[in-house]
Amino acid sequence: MELWIPITIAAAFLQNLRSVLQKRLKATLSTWGATAARFVFAAPLACLLLAVLLVSTGRSAPPLNLTFVTGAILGSLAQILATGLLIHLFSYKNFTVATAFTKTEPVQTALFGIVLLGDRLSLPVALAILISLVGVILISIPADPAARRSFLDRKALLGILSGGLFGLSAVAYRGASLSLIEGDVFLRAATTLAFVTAFQALAVLAFLQVREPGEAGRLLRSWRSAAWVGLIGMLGSLAWFTAFTLQNAAHVRALGQVEVIFMIGASILFFKERVTVREIIGVVLVSVGILGLVLFAR
Repeated sequence: MELWIPITIAAAFLQNLRSVLQKRLKATLSTWGATAARFVFAAPLACLLLAVLLVSTGRSAPPLNLTFVTGAILGSLAQILATGLLIHLFSYKNFTVATAFTKTEPVQTALFGIVLLGDRLSLPVALAILISLVGVILISIPADPAARRSFLDRKALLGILSGGLFGLSAVAYRGASLSLIEGDVFLRAATTLAFVTAFQALAVLAFLQVREPGEAGRLLRSWRSAAWVGLIGMLGSLAWFTAFTLQNAAHVRALGQVEVIFMIGASILFFKERVTVREIIGVVLVSVGILGLVLFAR
């Protein structure tokens, strides 16, 4: 098994766990306060990780370049907006449905990768991505007709926009990491993570100060729960960045669809939501798509 595969599965699991924790934070903080938790508490940990890595190995951090800085900042801003939209979707009733249309992300990631990085997809991989997407849609659409009509308007557009921004951030991060000409995969990923989370923490704190004065203070006072969001988010991001450095971002994000299986589990275990036959069929299709991706992605 290629290394990027278990790393991506771990990243998807950690991302789902972080989303569960952020949804709970939404009860005490605003949308942007809960969004900020991911970045503010992750940044010191990411910088500490890079420092420990450099000291323990005796190496220097890879020199930064314009391509890296541009890609990292573009990815950072896109991820902040995508996360804010995702947490806003948590305000709606069902946890699984709330994140559903963000799962168009692999298709959008593939398009961004083709346009921005010249990535290519083989036909089997493209089919595997589409099969997973069909499964995600089956999992996501509400059973109630009234809820379905409501879901397929504003929430769908917000979810698709969030997925597109996550896709753009993935491609931008891959471009930034690949632009570093020195260091092994893990060092380049750790460097990218430290730069990105530091920039994001500063940007989101400045935004909170202007948009929601006092929310930053409430966030810091919630450190006992928010710090877990930062830790899990940092570990998940490190796994994503490592996978992006090893493999095409579209492949990584498509395999990351395994998160919907974790998401169903979270809905059952944490939020006591029911799973329907249609959702089970969707999980099967997602699993088939992921299997195809693992077999044919190179």
